[in-house]
Formats: sequence, structure tokens, C-alpha cells
Amino acid sequence: MTRIFHGWKMVGAGCAMQFLLSSLLLQAFGAYVAVLRDDRGWSKTELAGAAALHQIEAAILGPVLGWVIDRFGTQGVIRAGVVLFGAGFMLLSQIDSLLEFYGAFVVLAMGASLCGFFPLNVALIHWFERKRARALSSIQFGFALGGAAVPLVAWSLGAYGWRTTAFASGVIVLVVGIPLALVFRRRPEDIGEVVDGEPAPVPAEDSSKIPTGDRSPRARRDFTAREALRTPAFWLLSLGHGFALFVVSAVSVHAITHMKEGLGYTIEEASLFIMLLTFSQIGGIALGWGIGDRYDKRIVSAICMLMHMAGLLSLTYAGATPFPSALLIVAFAILHGSAWGVRGPFMQAIRADYFGRSAIGMILGLSFMIVVLGQIGGAMIAGVLADATGNYRAGFTLVALLAGLGSVFFLLAKRPEFPVRAAA
Repeated sequence: MTRIFHGWKMVGAGCAMQFLLSSLLLQAFGAYVAVLRDDRGWSKTELAGAAALHQIEAAILGPVLGWVIDRFGTQGVIRAGVVLFGAGFMLLSQIDSLLEFYGAFVVLAMGASLCGFFPLNVALIHWFERKRARALSSIQFGFALGGAAVPLVAWSLGAYGWRTTAFASGVIVLVVGIPLALVFRRRPEDIGEVVDGEPAPVPAEDSSKIPTGDRSPRARRDFTAREALRTPAFWLLSLGHGFALFVVSAVSVHAITHMKEGLGYTIEEASLFIMLLTFSQIGGIALGWGIGDRYDKRIVSAICMLMHMAGLLSLTYAGATPFPSALLIVAFAILHGSAWGVRGPFMQAIRADYFGRSAIGMILGLSFMIVVLGQIGGAMIAGVLADATGNYRAGFTLVALLAGLGSVFFLLAKRPEFPVRAAA
């Protein structure tokens, strides 16, 4: 019987972990915002502040987490994250004030950071090389499928209340997440396997054509974090990623509230559009799975940025054009969802392609200190301008234009030359 490569088992566990994070918090947070706004009377800006806390925490934690992962591996980090994530939901179910809400959300955010996107991707980067984009796209199916569960979370919030829903979510995280966390291992060599699950093909070479000296292909090495920081590609990729997340964070926090207050849909109806967004994201991930290791990721990412912009503008002006609002919301869900599905897994794969695996944890951690500007800025811009103007039109328009500008950063992010080893 053929043995299944453990890297693919980690992909399955990572996919399930992403489903938990997405369905219970990341894509369901907009539903919590709408319910807490009605129940507690907090403003959009105050509620968006919780999302900002999450991203600030991720930015501060990023370099430290990257160093820990590079030195000790991801397995312990992911296990600790699951425990904190479940405990955070249980704390959320007990809060009564805005300050307590922020405190519970800090615990939730830290748990999500330790068992979420960053460590899961780094774990797989060390297990895959030729099939890296395919592996990273595969775990994003879990994140996308989590959006399909948003209507169920919305139903639970309406039927049982946000306290019961939050506590039950914590129990689910602990019961399901801990076994999943135990699947992760640091490197394939630790259990007698090799990267990609099979020996890399050795091409036949004419020895007379192999360059001599330090600049032989055999002398190349991965970038250190310090060397990566000196390349334009590091900064351009980070800015492009951050500008994409202006849209992602604004939509995740405010789209349901916009559809409820601005367009007259119920939370349950709005969540159905989010489910369509999810199916579009799944389609985008499937497309990325097929093309990610064949085509230039930066060009594809630049195209996706324009799709993010067009999608958010469709949502923004639904109800303000001769076209039916539902039609424009459908266009938003398809454009934004498919762009997110294709582009999202590429963000880590392209950095690993450019800089290698040796210091990828620290490189990603440092990059997140720039990326976080988009994660914080999108939700805050939309929330502050909505409170000031009474609707989301100005905020969403600005965020959409920033995403369009972000396409330029990807086009300019050319691959740097790998450094070479010092002469023996």
C-alpha cells in the first residue's frame, strides 16, 4: 500500500484549521458586528477597533513569531494557538463592556495568529517546493469553505444569541482543533521523508558547461532576513499585499452591516451573499491551484487587485445605479471572491520563491509589519467615514481605489538574484 506523504496530511489538517478560523471568526466577524451594534449600541468605529487590535497584535508579534518558528518549528506554536483561540471565544461570551470586549478579542486574536494563516503557511513551505503553490492553495479551501458556514453562524446568533454562539464556538475549537494541531511536524527530514514527498529530479548536465567559482548554481543559497530587507521586491510585495488587505478587511468587517443598514437586507439575507462570495473564492482557489506553479504570480496578483477594486465598487454603488442592487452585489461577490481565492495563497508562495525557505518565518514576520497597514486601514477607513457621513460610500470608494493602486506594486516586484555562498 502506497504511503501518503505526511506533507499532504498537514495540508488536510491546515485546511480544516482554516475552516475553523474562517467560519467561527474571520468571515463571521461581520455578523457579530451587526448583532453587537444592535445589542450593545457600540459604534462602527468602536467595533472596527477590535479588528484593528487583532492586526496590531499580529504586527507586533510577527517578527518574534517568525524567529520562534525558524528556530523551533511551527508545531508547538499551532498547539498553543488552538488553546488560546478556544479560550478567547469563551471569554467573549462573558463580556459586558467595550473594554472587556477588546480584552477578549486580544486573546482571540493572539490565538488566531498562533494557529492561523502565518504558521500554517510556513509549516507547508518547509514541506513543499515544486508543488508549493498547489499546497498553499489547497489549505485555502478551508478558509473559503468557512464562508459557507457564515449563514449557520448568523442563524445561531439570531436563534441563541451571541453569548451562547461564542461559548459553543470555543468548545468546538478545542475539541476539533487540538487533534488537528498534533498532525504538524517541523521538517520532512525529521520523519525520514523528503520535500514534495519524492526526490527532486536531477537534470542531466554537461559538466563542461557548468560555471566554476562562487557563482555556480550549486553555490546559491537562500536569503537571510537582513538580505531580503535590502531588496526592492521585499517592500513591493509587502505593499501590494497590504493594499489588497484594505479591501479584504473592509469587506470582512463592514459588508454585512452595509447590506443591512444601507441596502435593506436582513443579516441572514446578507450572509447568503457572503456565501456566494465563498463559492467564488473556492473557484478562485481551484484556478490558482492549477496555474500557480505555471505562470508569473506577480502578474496574476496584479490582475486580481483590479478585480478587488471593481468588486468593491460594485458593492459600494449597489442601490445607487439603474441596475438592481442584488445584481451588483452578486458581481461584487464573484469578482472579490475569485480574486481573493487566486491571490491569497500566492502571497506566501511568491515570497518563498523569491527568498527561499531558510529564513522564511522571519521574512514573513517582518513583512506583516507592513501588510498590517492594510489590515487595520481598510476596516478603520470604512468605519470612520461611515460614522462621519452616515453611509459606507466614501470609505468603500477610497479603499477600492487603494486596491487598484496596489496592482502597480506587484508589477514592479521583479525577482531578486539569489545570494551566493562565500568561497571555501
